[in-house]
Amino acid sequence: MGNLKQRFSGVWAWLDERLDLAAVRKIAEKKEVPVHRHTIWYYLGGMTLFLYLIQIATGILLLFYYRPSAEDAYESVQFLMSEVHFGWLFRSIHAWSANLMIFTAFLHLFSVLLLRSYRQPREISWISGVLLLGLAMAFGFTGYLLPWNELAYFATRVGTQIMEAVPFIGAYMATVLRGGDDVSGATLTRFYAIHVAVLPMLTTFLLGLHLFLVQKLGMSVPLDVEREGGAKAGMKFVPNFLLRDLVGWLTALAILAALAAYFPAHLGAKADPFAPAPAGIKPEWYFMFMFQTLKYLPAHILWLEGEVVGILGFMLAGVLLLIWPFIERGSGRGEPSRVFTWIVVGMIVYIIVVTYLGYAAEPMA
Repeated sequence: MGNLKQRFSGVWAWLDERLDLAAVRKIAEKKEVPVHRHTIWYYLGGMTLFLYLIQIATGILLLFYYRPSAEDAYESVQFLMSEVHFGWLFRSIHAWSANLMIFTAFLHLFSVLLLRSYRQPREISWISGVLLLGLAMAFGFTGYLLPWNELAYFATRVGTQIMEAVPFIGAYMATVLRGGDDVSGATLTRFYAIHVAVLPMLTTFLLGLHLFLVQKLGMSVPLDVEREGGAKAGMKFVPNFLLRDLVGWLTALAILAALAAYFPAHLGAKADPFAPAPAGIKPEWYFMFMFQTLKYLPAHILWLEGEVVGILGFMLAGVLLLIWPFIERGSGRGEPSRVFTWIVVGMIVYIIVVTYLGYAAEPMA
């Protein structure tokens, strides 16, 4: 035991001489997490990061067998699920962790909104976080087509057709994304490149910036706690908070394994561009509230098409969300705003209700 400890100390000293690990350890030991009645919301960021790492790990394993072409994509996924040991399990974990990652990212975003954690000097942290949520949804959209099954093919066709309704640039963007006028093998290749190269590159940059800012600025204390005199105690990030994070990650891993085992991802039938679209095509749940909203809009609103008005509305909402800290300046001055609180609550209720209505609606023949 003593010999092993001596060898470890030698390795540590060798690495410390070259990487200055002592400085990193001092920073980790110095960092504290405020303890108050809202501390539980701090764990959502780490949970989202953990699920993203699960996405990377399982995605790399899937890449060993996946072939990104219209001729081979479906068969390669079919082979993975039926012939490769535990291939079905890793694909199911990849699918479930994607959904849970986006879910925890939404929870993280709304908790930051309600706790006013975006206020000065954390505006850039907020912007990077909103962009990361957008990238997570883009991961879901591009990855959905990759199995090249019937449902994914027609859902992608509907999604890109909706994109065409964006004024001025929509048709061009949809054509570039599809690689033509309709979803085809070129679309699959482009989605594959975006999914495994472009989006990970952008995510790595923004995630690094986001984590750096969290490290530099520390955890934000909610406005109501701050008005009461601030957090009464602090918790060491290493090891106290990190160990609690680890318990949450292990719990999430167990839930993922259970979901993958009892509700495995299905493949369905291979995409056939010449077949009629199946009834009741629906997007993934995180796009459902937007999809359903567009269905509720009338054909024309004033002189514009209803769908165009809806898309412009969602684009405006996205921009407003991105610049939220610069709109809601009262929190930066320590002033509570019930109006903004009710706006956030209204957003949450709207998304939940419209998503439910979207799944409860009878499929159209």
